[in-house]
Amino acid sequence: MGAVDTAWLRMDSAVNRMVIVGVWVLKPGIHRDALCARVQDTLLRYPRFIQCAQHGPDGGVRWEPDSNFALDHHIVSESLPRARAGQQQALLQDRVAALAVQPLDARRPLWQFHLVERYAGGSALIVRIHHCIADGVALVAVMQSLVDGGVLPPRSPRRSHGHGLLDRAEALLDTWVFAPAGRASTLAWGAASLGAKTSWAFAHAPRRTLEHGLRNVWASTKWVLHGVSDAAAMALMPDDSHTRLKGTPSGVKRVAWCQPLPLARVKALSKHMDCSVNDVLLGCVAGAIGHYLHDSGDDIHGLEIRAMVPVNLRPIEQAYQLGNQFGLAPLLLPIGIRSPVARVREVHRRMADLKGSLQPLMAFGLLAVAGALTQPVQDALLALFSRKTTAVMTNVIGPKEKMRFLGATVEQSLFWVPQSGSVGLGVSILSYGGGVQFGVIADAALCPDPQAIIDQFAPEFERLVRAVGKPEL
Repeated sequence: MGAVDTAWLRMDSAVNRMVIVGVWVLKPGIHRDALCARVQDTLLRYPRFIQCAQHGPDGGVRWEPDSNFALDHHIVSESLPRARAGQQQALLQDRVAALAVQPLDARRPLWQFHLVERYAGGSALIVRIHHCIADGVALVAVMQSLVDGGVLPPRSPRRSHGHGLLDRAEALLDTWVFAPAGRASTLAWGAASLGAKTSWAFAHAPRRTLEHGLRNVWASTKWVLHGVSDAAAMALMPDDSHTRLKGTPSGVKRVAWCQPLPLARVKALSKHMDCSVNDVLLGCVAGAIGHYLHDSGDDIHGLEIRAMVPVNLRPIEQAYQLGNQFGLAPLLLPIGIRSPVARVREVHRRMADLKGSLQPLMAFGLLAVAGALTQPVQDALLALFSRKTTAVMTNVIGPKEKMRFLGATVEQSLFWVPQSGSVGLGVSILSYGGGVQFGVIADAALCPDPQAIIDQFAPEFERLVRAVGKPEL
């Protein structure tokens, strides 16, 4: 197991399980036998889903096939208590929250599917996959390979490995440092500097790069200075603002979600404001959290909180290879700006400042270092960074059309990535099937009613629409 994946495996705690949780709401319903057959034909083509994480005497972890693998250990039938039509979602949310803190069986491959065959006129599929298997982008690719007409992963080609120490070192550097780094800015933020491109080109082809001569020296120097500046910014980040969302988590979770916003309206508004869809959505998130804290009695004037935003570091076409290749970018959410327009403008400015940043790559490197160190040292490093953030926030672009699974339509698709250390709030944004889906997961001791945050997303969007004078949107 690679160092970064090992770090995620060891981050598990009683209050924050490192498990990615997802939900599909399906209509009409599906049956367990059909689900088992589909998983057998598709998911099990990924070796990680039939392998266990085995700890070695040297402290390392390796993947080993589960000699007693059986789908019955991983596909579980569930039933929710009887409820009136309008109460079923609340019951499903309670079940998802309970499963989010339930540890996966370490003796078996670290995943489980929970099928609620009868839910709201259809079925609900709850998915739990440990973060050490893959990151969110890779798992989206995995789940999309399960759907009707999904693209299966290619059979793993036999790789030729060098036998010498230098060959192995070069392979490790290329896989875990140079390749992700070369894509860090261009893929994640789309705004890499010439200096970054030059430096990573040098890592791969020094002679050809040096032939460009002195004309690139200044660009490379600027990139080095940029990297030093980003490293200093990460190291010197102050602790995050003290709000009721910060504190000691209890290990009891609450989960909430809402009906999707029409993506076409969000796109039209972002075009009118000359900003990105992401800027509009993050502005709504900041407003919803700000309203929640204000309504809870907090003074939020001028307040901001830090959210860690995962940033993909690999080509999307390689997502099927699993593992974790992403960094984290710190984003300060201006929750204390009451004007929805001013708030979106400020989010836009801050997102522009992050473009081209090397901080996601540095966070990836920190995880790699942490995974190679002893558990106490890793815990100390991550505790330091958990004090500097309030939330983990993800924004994923899903399929434009609604997927079909075993003949049923996936009406809603939701997911939550885990929070580490003492972080107690997770916000997920997923565009899917023409809508934008918001989800919140929170520790009950820090945010006992995340539905109160969720219920502010749509009103925040409508306030923004009115504020820009476009009621027809």
